[in-house]
Amino acid sequence: MARNRTYSRKKRYATALNTNQPVPTWVVMRTNRRVRERPGKRHWRSSTIKR
Repeated sequence: MARNRTYSRKKRYATALNTNQPVPTWVVMRTNRRVRERPGKRHWRSSTIKR
């Protein structure tokens, strides 16, 4: 991959990076543990990000 990435690709990677973080504890407490994980959670090796 090129060293200099386009803005759209960088934005996509940043979004994927943020969505991979765990759900905040206050959300888990507020929903009575119904929401524990993010639906878009992924492993860096298992799945790829769309280009």
